[in-house]
Amino acid sequence: MALPSWDDVQPLALDTAPVPAYGTGSLADLLPTLVAHQGVDGFAPAIPELAAADRNCVFLIDGLGWEQLKAHPAEAPFLTSLLQSSRGGTGRPVTAGFPATTATSLASVGTGLPPGAHGLPGYAVRNPSTGELMNQLRWNPWTDPHAWQPYPTVFQRAHEAGVHTAQVSSPTFEHTPLTKIALSGGTFRGRLSGEDRMDLAAKQLGAGDRSLVYTYYAEVDGKGHRFGVDSDAWRGQLMYVDRLVQRLAEQLPPRSALYVTADHGMIDIPFDDASRIDFDEDWELRAGVALLGGEGRARHVYAVPGAASDVLTVWREVLGEQFWVAGRDEAIAAGWFGPHIDQRVYERIGDVVAAAHDDVAIIASEREPKESALVGMHGSMTPVEQLVPLLEVRS
Repeated sequence: MALPSWDDVQPLALDTAPVPAYGTGSLADLLPTLVAHQGVDGFAPAIPELAAADRNCVFLIDGLGWEQLKAHPAEAPFLTSLLQSSRGGTGRPVTAGFPATTATSLASVGTGLPPGAHGLPGYAVRNPSTGELMNQLRWNPWTDPHAWQPYPTVFQRAHEAGVHTAQVSSPTFEHTPLTKIALSGGTFRGRLSGEDRMDLAAKQLGAGDRSLVYTYYAEVDGKGHRFGVDSDAWRGQLMYVDRLVQRLAEQLPPRSALYVTADHGMIDIPFDDASRIDFDEDWELRAGVALLGGEGRARHVYAVPGAASDVLTVWREVLGEQFWVAGRDEAIAAGWFGPHIDQRVYERIGDVVAAAHDDVAIIASEREPKESALVGMHGSMTPVEQLVPLLEVRS
């Protein structure tokens, strides 16, 4: 039997990609909505389902997607009891933003801006000033944080408006560049244990007549990456974080709202050649490529000068039935990174952007050995990665 030719390939239409709900129901819309209700000038309530509260706490659980939470009611009885409270009592999730990855999502939460504005449009993207890949989670190589992301955070603007503002997280994160440009403003309170964070977040919430408190937990994501999202280790973390949320909810001071959300979901990728396409061993995908950015489920591909069109053609022909494959301008026009793109961000986006549709990933076994060995991955626009809860408890 003859193998199908490239002419037989029917690439996924770009208009079938489920673009995040920027402006009405994405992570970037959460804090602007909360502080608008608190009377902070310059913001509007973008998520119309959310009601006002004098004291708002956002608890972000790294990696806890909507689909994973719904699939594990036995491990998360308290969180499951809150599912119908999501998004202002509609029982619906919100969207993370593209790509659905930690650095991008945390920047969207903290600045209230979509990726095309805040400028962290992926796990690793090209710095146009140097031509090098810049890992925006690890901030490597070093780049001036405030030149890379110049906008003030919502926390800073709320603090200046007289709202008591605090971040309660691991001490490890206090001085990181990502914290500086995405989550700074008011006071940072470092606590190692999850229980201590919950207790302190509740105290900080009650410390002002108007308060905005952010707290964070990472290990649901960590166990998912290492062992998979249905492993015993992952389930154990879900059970633990369920108790943390209940602990915080039971301590809310009067006139408070607690919002439990996440930065992305996660999907396990099988360890076989069909599911893990190795860029480092595929001459077709490597042809004309100067840099491979992004991550396995959401790739930024930077072509050598003059080769962008050819790279787009090959990637679409090789991968187009499993990935949404777009040129830079196509991805921007489709709204993947938000309604507009700041000029400084334009060339950070790949000449080609590939977002996974199927249960596959583009790994790079030589260039990215650690990332290529992960069990759980995320980044694309599929519901399992893109949809996140916005659970609510009020006092």
